[in-house]
Amino acid sequence: MVAVTQESTGGAARTPFIAGNWKMNLDHLQAVAFVQKLQWTLKDAKHEDGSVEVGIFPPFTDIRTVQTLIDADKIPFSLGGQDLSTKDSGAYTGEVSGQFLAKLDCRYVIIGHSERREYHQESDEIVAAKVQAALRYGLVPVICVGETADDLEEFGASAVPVGQLRVALEGVPADADIVVAYEPVWAIGSGKAATPDQAQDVCAKLRAVVGESLGADAAARTRVLYGGSVKSANIASFMREPDVDGALVGGASLVVDEFAAIIRFQKHVGV
Repeated sequence: MVAVTQESTGGAARTPFIAGNWKMNLDHLQAVAFVQKLQWTLKDAKHEDGSVEVGIFPPFTDIRTVQTLIDADKIPFSLGGQDLSTKDSGAYTGEVSGQFLAKLDCRYVIIGHSERREYHQESDEIVAAKVQAALRYGLVPVICVGETADDLEEFGASAVPVGQLRVALEGVPADADIVVAYEPVWAIGSGKAATPDQAQDVCAKLRAVVGESLGADAAARTRVLYGGSVKSANIASFMREPDVDGALVGGASLVVDEFAAIIRFQKHVGV
């Protein structure tokens, strides 16, 4: 079988990361049922050995409940938030501080998702400020970048996400732990994913940006994910690419059997 841990040109092993972004779905009771069912479904997947890291990104109102369940049942899932404030505390109604997420044992936080950029007018500079806010509290930012259909036609597939990532990495220490997620906006929820070749081309260029900004060691260890209409039928083809280290999964992460099949992608990689 092909090894599930991919190696970079720098020689560092990167554990594949399959992350489920629930978006605004599942209340805290539904979250309990979902996580328990996912755990049961994965009992034969052997992800407990660390060959694949599974990340769960529920709505804020679910995080405490999911954290308690993960801790009590020793479920080997990582927990993350879907967003955070640029501020640490204060009179910012409706905002959630990175400090709060860290206290709930969140390891990750999604930053710069296309829906935040579009619906909340988050600029590249706001995304960069959120990256700094995450790092202040020891959270690993999952930095989302991607191009719209118009961007794709005008600039090509890599120009916009490369530019977004350069801004996001300004002031980030070379030893910082980050994750980059390439999500072509035209593919999200469309049912039409990028091809593996397209994903590889952009992910390789994003890794190069990490190298330019943070150094070769950071480029070698940083995981670059693909997101956008990821499903069990196409995950293995993406994971064969040398610079694709996992997936940020949206709608398919809400269907237990489908998400479990995505997590078990290594069982479908050719010999």
